[in-house]
Amino acid sequence: MSKATIGSETRIEVIDGGVTAPAGFKAAGVYAGIKPATHAWPLDVMLLTTDRAASAAAVFTTNKTVAAPVVLSRANLEATGGRARVVVCNSGCANACTGDRGAAVARATVEFVSKQIGCLAEEVLVASTGVIGVDLDVNKVKTGVTKALGQLAKAGNADATVAIMTTDAFPKEAAVRVETAAGTFHVGGMAKGAGMIEPMMATMLGFLTCDAEVEPALLKQALKAAVRDTFNAITIDGDGSTNDTVLVLANGASRVTIDAATYPALEAGIRAVSQKLAMAIVRGGEGATKLVTVRVTGAHEWAHAEKAARTIANSLLVKTAIHGGDPNWGRLVAAAGRAGVPFELSRASVRVGDIALFEAGQPHDENAPRVAEYLTGKDIEIELDLGTGGKEQATIWTCDLSADYVRINADYRT
Repeated sequence: MSKATIGSETRIEVIDGGVTAPAGFKAAGVYAGIKPATHAWPLDVMLLTTDRAASAAAVFTTNKTVAAPVVLSRANLEATGGRARVVVCNSGCANACTGDRGAAVARATVEFVSKQIGCLAEEVLVASTGVIGVDLDVNKVKTGVTKALGQLAKAGNADATVAIMTTDAFPKEAAVRVETAAGTFHVGGMAKGAGMIEPMMATMLGFLTCDAEVEPALLKQALKAAVRDTFNAITIDGDGSTNDTVLVLANGASRVTIDAATYPALEAGIRAVSQKLAMAIVRGGEGATKLVTVRVTGAHEWAHAEKAARTIANSLLVKTAIHGGDPNWGRLVAAAGRAGVPFELSRASVRVGDIALFEAGQPHDENAPRVAEYLTGKDIEIELDLGTGGKEQATIWTCDLSADYVRINADYRT
């Protein structure tokens, strides 16, 4: 376990338990036949419930091609004013680009779940992930929900995490204990995502839970703030999905109330879980062999640093050079130069690890062999100073691009 101090009266400690670590939450993951039985992660229906009505907030894909579950969950949150009792998710089929049939399946799913749980249909949030343009069999979803209801448990987090996965290399979950002067609360979460990742809002799918008492508007504020620097600061391939969703439920079971004084602790707890999950998504990217941190400094505006870092992180030439261990600093400079932000080449610099390859407009190719050796590692750090003399900086996390990424995505439907 690791601990961190946030201010003089707040401590954050990493704990076990994932999405059910906060009090009052149960989860289950089952197999309903939506995926092939031979799938590497055969569970395909997840159910997450809270013992009491919870505040809820979410961020969704900014893609103009929006899946039916996103449309319905967004509408349900608006209808309830940010309240929810249940989250249901299937993997193996995205229920995206499926027209009226897809919308009907999403509605039938939340109505079925609400009757089984005994809550309003609007208090059910729904998500799907998998192949786009394939009809989702609602009867399989209902079968999965029925099985999951019989297996709901505090210890159901592990199966739930597996049930939301598609091409992921490993399950992704995290949880923290947040100790404040007002008391102790917990934040937990799970996520999936390995390809089609550049969210511009969140990630493929992320489900967070919290047992603090917090009003929906404040919860959404904390979620959006955390997402900006975690889920929204990752990219694997520059593709934003039709189904991207990150949501959080807070049920108040800890009896700790979040107000202006305790808000920083809430945001820090959500951020801690979100960052761990986001890093796991990049580390487990399709075909990835390296986790790459791209940090851009020397900007006068954060947005300029963020745009340059994202441009570098999404460059196929940069990603393939890193995969091949090629210390090609020219690709980094070229990417920054085309980002469309203020950039002074004569004062710019590039470091890979702590090794300078380019400074004040001059190359240091004598350092290339050391950088090539550094690039054989699994965790790579790149820093580029825009040379404009600003104090703002931004970080984007990405991975290398390997032949396995091509293989996985060439065969995704077949």
